[in-house]
Amino acid sequence: MMVRERKTERRADSDSRDTTDATVAVRFEGLTKHFGGVCAVDHLDLEIRQGETVALLGPNGAGKTTTVSMLLGLLAPDAGDVSVLGMSPEAAIQSGRIGAMLQEGGLMPGISIGELLNFVLALRTSPFTRAQLVAMAGLDGLERRRVDRLSGGQTQRLRFALAIASEPEILVLDEPTAAMDVEARHNFWANMRSYTSAGRTVLFATHYLEEAEAFASRVVIISRGRIVADGTVAELKRRAGAQTVHFLADERAQASLSGLAGVSRVERQGERVTLTTNDIDTTVRALVGSHVDWRNLEVRSPNLDDIFMALVSNGQ
Repeated sequence: MMVRERKTERRADSDSRDTTDATVAVRFEGLTKHFGGVCAVDHLDLEIRQGETVALLGPNGAGKTTTVSMLLGLLAPDAGDVSVLGMSPEAAIQSGRIGAMLQEGGLMPGISIGELLNFVLALRTSPFTRAQLVAMAGLDGLERRRVDRLSGGQTQRLRFALAIASEPEILVLDEPTAAMDVEARHNFWANMRSYTSAGRTVLFATHYLEEAEAFASRVVIISRGRIVADGTVAELKRRAGAQTVHFLADERAQASLSGLAGVSRVERQGERVTLTTNDIDTTVRALVGSHVDWRNLEVRSPNLDDIFMALVSNGQ
């Protein structure tokens, strides 16, 4: 009991301190959580600024859902602090300033989508009407359908409508497009872009790396409860290093390729040539200025799949 009281006092101090920096939406300091002998989140430090859209990536068991749960006050950390807009997660939830769309959590069975939205809108002042929420979540024509008769994708869209009902300043999404087909995922992110265009802060955990690349202004990769990479997609690609140049060339013209500036490796397969380089601009300029008769040039940078696998497989 004494330990819990000390945690409460420390959080109160943190709340008071965080209010001095109005640009910080979310702050984790030394956040730690154990389940038995397993350390799910290991002294995690992270700040998310207001207006950022941050993708949280990691393999199963990396600590993503545990981190999100502590952000929302659903789990108490064993150590460290969480601050949301300068207050505790519980206070932020109660004020309606943070909304969440989780993978799990039951909906009220036996009632319709329209009835559930009416109930939620009656709980607090909302800038939206039911019709607006239905339109933003892509639930048109489904208002009379019972919530326990929805498909997986429809259920996720309903959870999105519930999450934005109070027009929260911070929106937390845990695997938001799970169970959605390709078209539904496309429509969901189109709706999200519209909702966040006013500068709202978004943190979303996802397994779909292409979603992070297309939607996030910043990517945080965690493994074994620790941050292994944090930056924009462009920064992470530069960190990954090697880029490749692909083209076709006559085999007799390939002898001089290894001497091109920036090239660390040359691979040949018939007329197909692959150059590995850490300075793509220098290598392409050198190739253009060379006497090699090349064609069908293609430049490839590492994608998030490459970065993610490299960092996680290295056990960082």
